[in-house]
Amino acid sequence: MTVLGCIADDFTGATDLAGLLARSGVRVSLRIGVPDGPPEDAAAFEVIALKIRTAPVEDAVSQALAALDWLREAGAERFFWKYCSTFDSTDKGNIGPVAEALMDRVGATQTVYCPAFPENGRSIFMGNLFVGQQPLAESPMKDHPLTPMRDSNLVRLLAPQVKQDVGLVDRLTVARGADALRAALADAPPHVIVDAVADEDLTTIATACRDFGLMTGGSAVAAPLPDLYRAADLIGDEAEAPAPTAPDAGAVILSGSCSAMTRKQVAAYDGPKFKLDPLTLDSDGPQAALDWLVAQDLADAPLIYATAEPDEVRAAQDKLGTAQAGEIVEQALARCARAARESGARRFVVAGGETSGAVTQALGVARLEIGPEIAPGVPWCFATSDGHDIAITLKSGNFGSEGFFSEALEKL
Repeated sequence: MTVLGCIADDFTGATDLAGLLARSGVRVSLRIGVPDGPPEDAAAFEVIALKIRTAPVEDAVSQALAALDWLREAGAERFFWKYCSTFDSTDKGNIGPVAEALMDRVGATQTVYCPAFPENGRSIFMGNLFVGQQPLAESPMKDHPLTPMRDSNLVRLLAPQVKQDVGLVDRLTVARGADALRAALADAPPHVIVDAVADEDLTTIATACRDFGLMTGGSAVAAPLPDLYRAADLIGDEAEAPAPTAPDAGAVILSGSCSAMTRKQVAAYDGPKFKLDPLTLDSDGPQAALDWLVAQDLADAPLIYATAEPDEVRAAQDKLGTAQAGEIVEQALARCARAARESGARRFVVAGGETSGAVTQALGVARLEIGPEIAPGVPWCFATSDGHDIAITLKSGNFGSEGFFSEALEKL
């Protein structure tokens, strides 16, 4: 039976969450989209990956509620709504509207919001989100092509997205422990931002909120839950995860993220590379990239990327429109993924949330089993694609070190 049901707003976020939960040794299953049929072979922790971060609010809410209903059928009574550790969204959502809809469906009168991930440099102090030592609005996220973040205060960011009041429990209270946090939450409004600057803060929050019908946040605040559930005898030995076997075959790297770290990772990679240009793709299609790919030795793990500097991204968006520029790149990388599979690739390294959604859908991946972590929040996953066993990792843009692509392949 499923102990915790999780809903993620994009595919890299889903693997991020699944990877941290899997550190406990508990079996974690990741479903790509809401499954068509009833739950079968449900894991103790089920994660459903949606592609709703930038979807219209109504669509995002509808998909999230469908995921919740499936997870309830699998036996889940506790739920986690996972969004990015940079809280990126628009004034209308989708973080707040989805949270309120899920609260209504499960009968929760209050939930917490904590996107902190100290291990990856995300912290919250006095309601303000920091990326490393930079406030969110001064970080590279201010130039995100789809969800530019121009405010660092999470209370101000969340308030326009929800109908009920938003409050803050600050670090000074969290530092006093779980009982103090519970007492503070008892006097707080329905939506509560909770500060966290260190891993022990996340344990405090998870301990205080482990029986909530719905928690929300980045992946890190969910990471303590397996041990808490095990201590409460909600998880038994039968929930332990079997060791997966990695396929031994060629590899391909596909990068659509334009984040600051992914740009460094592309520059650092010393294997064969091919750069996609949205304007060229719009006029000529992806054939040049496909021809280049099939000519490569997949043992060399060729990299095809649309990763570019912010000025290049803006220039393409100005000519094609933001949505069209992104769609063109996603379609090209999806076709490259299928071509690589037909050429014998069985290991896929994918960078970027939108790219990960396009690639997994192109490969027809419906379910992932979670394997070893490459970097915090970035695990290898194992699946079946067109009858072939594959390994795939879906990396959020700013995660991983500069040498991530090579490190990922060495991990297997």
